[in-house]
Amino acid sequence: ESYLEIGVRRGRSVCALASVTPTCDLAMFDMWVRNYAGMENPGEDLVKAELDKMGHTGKREFIAGNSHETLKSYFAQNPDAYFDIITVDGDHSNQGAAEDIADILPRLKIGGVVVFDDVSNHNVAGLGEVWRRMVGNNPRFSAFTYDDVGYGVGIGIRKY
Repeated sequence: ESYLEIGVRRGRSVCALASVTPTCDLAMFDMWVRNYAGMENPGEDLVKAELDKMGHTGKREFIAGNSHETLKSYFAQNPDAYFDIITVDGDHSNQGAAEDIADILPRLKIGGVVVFDDVSNHNVAGLGEVWRRMVGNNPRFSAFTYDDVGYGVGIGIRKY
């Protein structure tokens, strides 16, 4: 029913979700900085067009800006907003990633899934430890880390 993503860029993850749940409500956070990390970040218009191709009909919210400010503001303005799935792929500093996780975990529904990207990315050492400390070793979650290929991903299901 509801999906929040930090770090949308070209919308690949959100479109994958929309392709199987076209009525899902979407809250998409990104700074929309062109050529971010040396890769094109074409902006909301491309993501809207891609969502249209997927047949998405649910609510779409595009929230532009730094997640450390926009998440807090969004949750203050939407105190009843809770999500079934949340993807965190924004700030890749250890402190920034930890702040994003701390901000979203209280808004993950029981039985909801949190996805955290780049847990084994050697270019951003420490994200795996942030994941383990905040979710992977947290008894409130059943968690799994996949790092056999690529930069790895952490997946956690909220138990309570």
